[in-house]
Amino acid sequence: MFRSIDPATGESVWEGGVADAAACASAVARARAAFLGWAATPVEGRVAIARRYADALKADAEELAVIISRENGKLLWESRAEVGAMVGKVEISITAQAERAGTREQAMPFGRAVLRHRPHGVMVVLGPYNFPGHLPNGHIVPALLAGNSVVFKPSEEAPATAERMRQAWRLAGLPEDVLQVVQGDRHTGAALLEADIDGLLFTGSAAAGAHFRRAFADRPAVLLALELGGNNPLIAWDGEPEAVAAQVVHSAFITTGQRCSCARRLIVPTGATGDAMVEAVVALAARLPVAAWNDPGGAFMGPLVSARAADGARASLDALLAAGAQPLLAGRALEGRSAAFMTPAIVETTGVDVPDGEIFAPVLQVRRADNFDAAIAQANATTYGLSAGLICGDESLWQRFAMHIRAGVVNWNRPTTGAASAMPFGGLGQSGNHRPSAYYAADYCAYPAASFEANQVEALAVPGLT
Repeated sequence: MFRSIDPATGESVWEGGVADAAACASAVARARAAFLGWAATPVEGRVAIARRYADALKADAEELAVIISRENGKLLWESRAEVGAMVGKVEISITAQAERAGTREQAMPFGRAVLRHRPHGVMVVLGPYNFPGHLPNGHIVPALLAGNSVVFKPSEEAPATAERMRQAWRLAGLPEDVLQVVQGDRHTGAALLEADIDGLLFTGSAAAGAHFRRAFADRPAVLLALELGGNNPLIAWDGEPEAVAAQVVHSAFITTGQRCSCARRLIVPTGATGDAMVEAVVALAARLPVAAWNDPGGAFMGPLVSARAADGARASLDALLAAGAQPLLAGRALEGRSAAFMTPAIVETTGVDVPDGEIFAPVLQVRRADNFDAAIAQANATTYGLSAGLICGDESLWQRFAMHIRAGVVNWNRPTTGAASAMPFGGLGQSGNHRPSAYYAADYCAYPAASFEANQVEALAVPGLT
């Protein structure tokens, strides 16, 4: 048995059993049996069920938002936005399916050439805790629209959210074995991946993604779509300091720093301009209200997903300071709150050799650059490549930045976390495997099949024979 816990209060949200290897193999076998019938369902029928699923989410929106907030500590206004994104994902996925994975026919002298897209089969979706509804939903909806069956293992931090999603699909009329939810920890996930599956759709850490690449090196038939983390740079080069600070705070500390697209490194010009921007960022970050999801009044941040996550963040922060980083704003615990709470932390790491890693928490590193080319070089000095941003009023600098930065999400005068389901979302290097999600999920949920067709058998000339 395991439980999900409200990190703000310590209260139990959900309790259930851990699926063992036999249960995982059985779920995959049932998904395999259900696959052919679902794949043979006309796309119009699959679309109709997906739309009814969106209606079920709308009807359950407030209760689902509360469950998300209770499981991962996210403030209620953010959880409501997440549910809205889940609903919106359905129509966007329907459009993407038709545009990127539909059917096309072209007349040929012998008959016709036809492009079709076919589902892979049984897809395993492993979901994260930070967006426990929206991110797995971004795999599940396009996978089902394409005709795949799905076995979904949510994060052990957010099992109740997954159960609510399953319930919505059942209300929509989806056959039971076409989508199954398997609960458990990493051992449950490992058992699923050892089963007879056709694809793994994963959102999570770069370390886990690297493990999956190695694990499937000798199983090329299994499709991998990996959306991983980032050590994301944000260059702030000019602008009114308070306006810059607002952009930086939204980039670095939204969702308590628990977005893979959060800015982890702030790069500013050496000198007075950079000093003024950093001072404004520190001043604003120090004032950010932190609260539990159900506290009265407004707030910007909640707790991290667990006390363990907060302890890990504080340990990473201590390691930066031990390496020579200078504290600009201390990330502290909140008196009278659980150990999962942590205020924003900002450290200066200019000239300090620090690890190229993602601290999945409200921790921001500041670095200085003597010129814009040096700033871009610092931004690209990472093995990750998920998101990056530039704050400045000079469009020519933006053009240089957009040309030379290596990242899959590249924003100008907008937070690094700015993304949309109607656009691709993914990164390079340790941030992914060149299969961006969101609008482009339709690409990896089906494979193209090219056919050359004639209605009648005709004798073909055989060169060299009379």
